[in-house]
Order: sequence, then C-alpha cells, then structure tokens
Amino acid sequence: MRHKTTNEHEYTRIPGLVRRTTGALLGRLETSHFIRVHSCPFVVQLRFQMVERTQGLILRTRPLTETSLIIHWLTPDFGRIATVAKGARRAKSPFRGKLDLFYLADFSFSRSRRSELHTLSEVVLRETHSALREELAWLQDASYCAALVEQTTETETPLPTIFPLMTGLLNHLPKQPPQPQTIFAFELKLLHELGLKPDLAKSKLTPGAKRIVNALLASDWSAVSRLKLSEAQVTELRLFLHGFLIFHLDRIPKGRTVTL
Repeated sequence: MRHKTTNEHEYTRIPGLVRRTTGALLGRLETSHFIRVHSCPFVVQLRFQMVERTQGLILRTRPLTETSLIIHWLTPDFGRIATVAKGARRAKSPFRGKLDLFYLADFSFSRSRRSELHTLSEVVLRETHSALREELAWLQDASYCAALVEQTTETETPLPTIFPLMTGLLNHLPKQPPQPQTIFAFELKLLHELGLKPDLAKSKLTPGAKRIVNALLASDWSAVSRLKLSEAQVTELRLFLHGFLIFHLDRIPKGRTVTL
C-alpha cells in the first residue's frame, strides 16, 4: 500500500499487522500515542506520552484561562507537581466538583517533556475534608501548613513521609478546637523530615519547653491534642520556632501569625 505524503512525512492510519501489533503494545503500556509514517511505508516511528497515576492532595488552585485551571498537588510518589485541568471551569467538565483546596483524589496525568506543567487526565475524588470548612481557624491552620510544605520542598521529588504528615494533619484538625501545639507539632515534624530538627542541647529553651518539644515530635496527633502547655510555654515555643524557621528558611509563610 502506498501512502500519499505532502512533505517528508505525514500522520496517517497504519493498516493490518502493524496497526494490530502497535495497538496491543500501547494497550499494555497505557499510553497515548502518534504513529508517524515517513515517505517509506515500512518506516514507522512511535511517539509515546506516558500516563502516570498516583494519589494526591490539592494544595493550591489558580485559573490558567477562562476555562482551565492549574492544580498544585502534593503526592507521595512524585512530590509536588502541577497539572493543567483543561476545561475544568466549564459547566459540563468531567472535573467539575472534583478540584478544590485540600481535596484528596486518585488521578492520572500525561507528563510534559517540555516543562513541569503536566496535563491532568482523570480524577477520582476520595475525600473533600469538608469539615475543615466549618471553622475558619482550621482552614487557616491547614493553609499555613500547606504553604510551609510548598516553601520547604522541591518540585518533582518524592515525599513519601511528608504526604502522610499533611493528610494526617487535615484529618486531625476538625477533631479538636484550634490549638497552638498543633502548629508547633507540624513544624517540628516537618523539620525532622527535612533533616532540620532542632538540637535541643544547644538551645536556650527551658527544661519544660524541651520536654514539650520532645513530646510533640514523638506523639501522634491525638496525643498532641492532649498535651497541656502553659501560656509561658506557648510564647516560648512560638518565639523559638519563629527564630529557628527564619534562620533556616529566611522567611516564614504569612499565615503563621494568624494561626498563633
């Protein structure tokens, strides 16, 4: 069979054995593809676009165009990634109602070879964390912690321990009234995962505050909520961690003042 070409090559259908073989291969690899046919009908070039699948937490969204959104995700497998949800702002979009702040979802995306902005393919919503929206302070706490994660982590780098730290916080927040030790615990646990845990032996913290720091690091979220801190200890830890974060990060997300 001869293929009519305009220039050196064109995109066209491939009949028979080649089409069946490549179709089976692409089915196994779960890829989208183009088949390029050169002027010689026996030269076939496949261009693969890999489809990745993972679970992710939405840290931030912003408009890209009148119809599309950019979604910033936190994932365990790929770390922080950004995807474009084409047509997500249309009324009949399959993404409608699935993409909002702190939504947890299983999703797939086509990886870009030119940038770190990938194309969102499919979203299966798992959790909306709707309880966070019942109390402004819970949303403020979650937003500050999300901003801290964004500031302290690189994109496209796996974060297998920070992902459950963030999702655990979101599950915990609505179970208790807003507490300063929740923020202290998140900051300390995150610093520990980043390899920046404070050296208490060299700090000027009082013995009582040092015990609180160790307890915050070692405790799960329910135990964190049961810790009793005096007003003096809250002030001491707030100032200590503020200075520690400034020293190591140069700046702190604006939301910390509101949360504490």
